[in-house]
Amino acid sequence: MKIIPAIDLIDGQCVRLTKGDYATKKVYNSNPVEVAKQFEGSGIKYLHLVDLDGAKAQHIVNYKVLEEISHKTKLHIDFGGGLKTDEDLRIAFESGADQVTGGSIAVKDPPKFENWLSKYGAERIILGADCIRRKIAVHGWQEESDMEVVSFIDAYVQKGVRNVVCTDISKDGMLQGPSFELYTEILNKTPLINLIASGGVSRYEELPKLADLGCSAVIIGKAIYEGKITLKQLESFQ
Repeated sequence: MKIIPAIDLIDGQCVRLTKGDYATKKVYNSNPVEVAKQFEGSGIKYLHLVDLDGAKAQHIVNYKVLEEISHKTKLHIDFGGGLKTDEDLRIAFESGADQVTGGSIAVKDPPKFENWLSKYGAERIILGADCIRRKIAVHGWQEESDMEVVSFIDAYVQKGVRNVVCTDISKDGMLQGPSFELYTEILNKTPLINLIASGGVSRYEELPKLADLGCSAVIIGKAIYEGKITLKQLESFQ
């Protein structure tokens, strides 16, 4: 199972939110490039980079940070937040993203998301299935749709999606443990996907449990920044 630390960006700074609420913003570092270098220095190979400004503005904003991290590290970067147009996607890939995550676009404009899948391939396009009360949330988690998360994922698997990141928003930033039951249900329904667990990870002992469930990767955010899980511990899990 891959370990993927998260860097969330607002105003070019490394921040964390709680349950996706922008009012809960806490700045952890004003220099996200240094944070990325610290991750790489501890043997980390992957990075989940989220443009929270972009998610709110509904177009890519923090691409310069993406560009700098991709130039100054060898981290494999998946990038998301506000990617709505072909131009957004072009900028993200040209700025150094190895993969991109599409969430809102997959809800609001399925033909465009499917076009991205066919144009760039299932390895480079990750489906973002972030949910609250099992309903897919969009636009930086500010809006709830009427789509049920497991059915939503299954429908896109039929269309060729292979990589899915699923955040249970009610768990995000709470440091109370991930959504084990939801991930079990998703993997029972769609066993062929690479499921990336996200949200709620609070201690090292949860990681082997996620691996045993069949998750292919886990995104860890606040647990690292609050010292609940150390980079040293993660070295032993690589």
